[in-house]
Amino acid sequence: MTARWITLVAVAGAILLNSPGALATTTAQAAALAGVRCDGAEAEIASVSPPAPPVSSTPAPPGRAVVRLLADIPLPGTATRFDYQSLDETTGRLVIAHMGADQVLVVDTATQQVVGTVSDVKTPTGVLAVPELGRIFAAAAGSHDVAVIDAENLKVIAHTGQIGFPDGLAYAPQTQQVFVSDESGGGELVIDAATNAVVTTIDIGGEAGNTQYDAGSGCIVVAVQSANQLAFIDPATDQVVARFDLGAGCATPHGFLIDAPRRLAFVSCEGNALLVVLDLQAMAVTATYPVGVGPDVLAFDPDWRRLYVASESGIVSIFDERGAALQPVGEYQAPHAHTVAVNPRTHQIYLPLEDIDGKPVLRILAPIPPGEG
Repeated sequence: MTARWITLVAVAGAILLNSPGALATTTAQAAALAGVRCDGAEAEIASVSPPAPPVSSTPAPPGRAVVRLLADIPLPGTATRFDYQSLDETTGRLVIAHMGADQVLVVDTATQQVVGTVSDVKTPTGVLAVPELGRIFAAAAGSHDVAVIDAENLKVIAHTGQIGFPDGLAYAPQTQQVFVSDESGGGELVIDAATNAVVTTIDIGGEAGNTQYDAGSGCIVVAVQSANQLAFIDPATDQVVARFDLGAGCATPHGFLIDAPRRLAFVSCEGNALLVVLDLQAMAVTATYPVGVGPDVLAFDPDWRRLYVASESGIVSIFDERGAALQPVGEYQAPHAHTVAVNPRTHQIYLPLEDIDGKPVLRILAPIPPGEG
């Protein structure tokens, strides 16, 4: 098979590794992987494993409230688990996977009303609104496929693909493809979003956590949680073009989020309750921070440059982005608060909570400006 080349913003030396498991650690090799891009050029698959810095010991300011409660909106369905969310910024509609109730919920964030319930989705995990196509894609773990939903009438128009445990989803606009991670290790499923047909399945070398599109590089990035790696896929060729090894300091990377303009990735380490900051230009871990036990979903407010890390333990860790690092600013606790979303226009934060007095609710929070807490 012809090897893929990595297009580099800056080249500090050639890398030639015999396999994805042969991990390099030198500064020159780390620099050579700087600025991985996905634009169809030819090169070798490379793996780099720079040492991680020590865990940051900077604590959050004690006792200062950083968010305030706006409302608890009743949600339909039983008091069972929620999973991912996706905000359609063109309509203000928030799509929520009510995993335990076999439902995909749609909430109008302007009116704070539930405007639709899609029931033909078994055990939904990941959800993704794609406004340019008028579609919502939902990973249906119960039927081992992906449900395609019409975003206007909120009806399922197709089920596509067979996958062990579909989880995270990402959309590559340049190829109009949806990428779906398989937490059971079956590979990254690729769907043609225009036809709903399966394109291929990509071997990423392990069990996948979340999947994200990096607008800064054009790559699809996948957390390979069983290998403690991030894999970079070129959507033009549907091939892995690079791997970054997070090392033993990040056990089971699952959730992550990319700040594309500033070339930073924030990776939650589910196995040891840490958050890792990765500089995507230097391809180096710049900092790690403790978070709640079982970190899961992340959300980022680009104007406030504020990061929210929701954990299975019910702790939402809150950070402000400062250069290539983070400043812990506080925590918010709520039962089963392991999924979080943020509206970049209103800055409101959304926490679907499965059991508040026996019923599910969507908790809406607002950030408190510095000096008002």
